[in-house]
Amino acid sequence: MTKAIKLLTAVPHPQRERLMELAREVSFPEDARIFEVGGRADRFWVIRSGAVSLAQQVTPLQRVTVASLGVGDLLGWSWLFPPYEWDFGAEAFSPVRAYEFEAEPVLALCEEDPRLGVVLVRSVAEILAHRLETTRGQLMDHYAAHGHGVL
Repeated sequence: MTKAIKLLTAVPHPQRERLMELAREVSFPEDARIFEVGGRADRFWVIRSGAVSLAQQVTPLQRVTVASLGVGDLLGWSWLFPPYEWDFGAEAFSPVRAYEFEAEPVLALCEEDPRLGVVLVRSVAEILAHRLETTRGQLMDHYAAHGHGVL
């Protein structure tokens, strides 16, 4: 399995400085719902402290955690792709501090600085690929442990 990439460390210093000019420091109390499936995805966060769980609503009464995110992790990628709606819900597992970025100014900056745009999209793609690989491994472990065979 590959090592998880951290968005801000993947962006070269000059571009990171420009990106950070758009950041706003925010915090979420423990158990706060940060976003819900199907909501408008118009921003993203980089976690500074605390933990966030990404969950999928399986039934009206049951949510399944699909990933746990911590310091340095990207929270939210749906702002990059139509229809710009969240694919999962996110909840603060503990008190969380994060950098918040509004999508529109970030996308405008990427248009202005194509190198930043390429690095940002590649980094998000690597993050998504790593999370998909991790989830696949968890599913295989789950099915193997419960006698359902291999996917």
